[in-house]
Amino acid sequence: MSKRGFARAAATGNALLVRVKRNQPTLHDTLAALCDEQSPIDQHATVDRRRHGRQEHRLNEVFEVAGRLSPEWQPLIACMARISRLTWTKDTRSGLWKAHEEVAYYACQIQLNAAAFARAVRSHWGIENRDHYVRDCVLGEDGSRIRRKPGLFARLRSFALNLLRANGAENVSQSLYANALNLDGVLTYSIT
Repeated sequence: MSKRGFARAAATGNALLVRVKRNQPTLHDTLAALCDEQSPIDQHATVDRRRHGRQEHRLNEVFEVAGRLSPEWQPLIACMARISRLTWTKDTRSGLWKAHEEVAYYACQIQLNAAAFARAVRSHWGIENRDHYVRDCVLGEDGSRIRRKPGLFARLRSFALNLLRANGAENVSQSLYANALNLDGVLTYSIT
């Protein structure tokens, strides 16, 4: 995310919470150094054991940034967080658990505590899983070979997805399959 995006969000009365990746090396390294040199002002730990064959342990740490960032970022970022994830996945062949560690840095324009930060980040992944994943895997958007007016077909896919969701479809793949076999079922959907 660029400084212009942060400034635009602030000008419209909104607040951004973004993950800072290595494609922004200066800001990423600055935030990583801030986390290493100070203690967090708040922490929140969670364990997610609900998934089959997977456990995820998350530690959300919020850090103070006032007076510690460069002058161009100082008015744009109010707080930052380091989220450490330790994910255990079970190998179905051997029955052994394999560990995978990841550390992510986030910047936010408003001050949040660690629990609120964790909820906001998880909510963003809900959007990724309910929309982007469905568009790619179920509707085949990334594999589309349409080269003339692809935006029109993207809107049609959005319309179909919104229509299914508005009519209570929990599993988009099953709904598409059922409707492909039953044209009368497609015609019963309503736009509200």
